[in-house]
This record gives sequence, structure tokens and C-alpha cells, in this order.
Amino acid sequence: MRLFLALPLLLAGCAPGTEPGSNAVDINSAANQAQNSIDSYAANATDEASNLTAETPGAVPTPAATPVGAVEPLNPPAPGEPGGLPDDRTPVSEAPFTPDSAQGAANVVQTYYALLGEGKYHQAWALWDDGGKASGMGVDAFTASFAKYSEYHANIGAPGDVDAGAGQRYVTVPVQVYARLKAGAKPVYMLGSVTLHRVGDIDGASPAQKSWHIKSADIKPTPKAG
Repeated sequence: MRLFLALPLLLAGCAPGTEPGSNAVDINSAANQAQNSIDSYAANATDEASNLTAETPGAVPTPAATPVGAVEPLNPPAPGEPGGLPDDRTPVSEAPFTPDSAQGAANVVQTYYALLGEGKYHQAWALWDDGGKASGMGVDAFTASFAKYSEYHANIGAPGDVDAGAGQRYVTVPVQVYARLKAGAKPVYMLGSVTLHRVGDIDGASPAQKSWHIKSADIKPTPKAG
């Protein structure tokens, strides 16, 4: 803050009828006194301004930092824990797999949940058997059922063996879902399995029929992760 002071102008001169020098003003002395007055006034004004700022009611406080962890983090149970995937310690083969294998079916499940997490509901719906109809919903209802989540993730377990019979193939894949609702940012945990189906190598079967599609899903809510 700048301080502007109005000081009396000091003039040197002689009164009429007096001799020069008898009543002359000492300009240097007057200037020194004026400067001292300025310094003293500025120091006092600074102190008063500081006190005013510190003591003024209604002063705006510094905003407090936003609390860390205000939103409960997603914490899905680990394998082997209640609500977690089976603790299958068998190493997963890194060998290439064919699309019609059990691992190929698990890859479809992985793709399905990745699409859900990205909000690509129409593409996810199309991975259900019978052109999406096996989901039991039309694409709009399917979309609405997942659009209520702000986050949607899944951990995919090791697939079971392929069940073959009468020209049909089935395989079950364990799934652990952890998601967050938009309303209240509430975490949701689910556990279950997805069953996939495809037609075997029979005459007349189309490439689409020979590809894995989701036949059913048995995913149920689990208690909150500890």
C-alpha cells in the first residue's frame, strides 16, 4: 500500500524591513525534520494496517484442503478370500491359443467386460448368444442396466474344461466384478461365472455360430470387501 502525505512547503525568505540572515530558515534542517516525519508516519501506518488486517472480523480464511480419500476406493477381495476368485495357483500357459479353445472363451469374457468398462454397451450386448437375445434384454434395456455405473471392472479367472456334446460346446469362466454406482459413488462387488457356447465343427455351421458367445451369466452381489 502506497502512502501519500501532504507536507507544508517550507519557504526561505526575509520579512519586510529585516536584514537578510536574521530570520532565515535553515532549509537543510527543515528537510531533515520533514523526512523524519515521513518515516515515522509510514512506520506507524504499516503497523496499523497489519493490526487491522489481523483483527478485522469476517476476514476470509484460507480454504481447507480437500480431504484425501473422500470417495471409498474400490477394493475387490483377493483370490481365495471371501468374495474373491478361486485361489488357483496353476500357472497359466503362455502358449498361443486358438479362438475355439477354453482360453479363447475366456478371452471373449475379458473383451466383454472391457467393453462394459469403456461404455461400449452395444458392442458388449452383441457378444451374447443369438444376436444379443440370450441376454434377455434389448440393447436399450441392456444399456440402461449398466449406464448407472460410473466405473465397471472385472477380474477373469481360469476357464473350466470345454464340455462337448451333440455338436455343441460350452465352457464356464469365473468372474469377479467390482464397480461404482453413480449415485453416491457407492462401491459394488459381485462374484459368479459366465457360461459361453458355440457350435462344434459340423457341416452347415457358420463362422459366427462356431465362435464363442455368452450363453448365460450368474453374477451375484457379495458383501463389502474388508
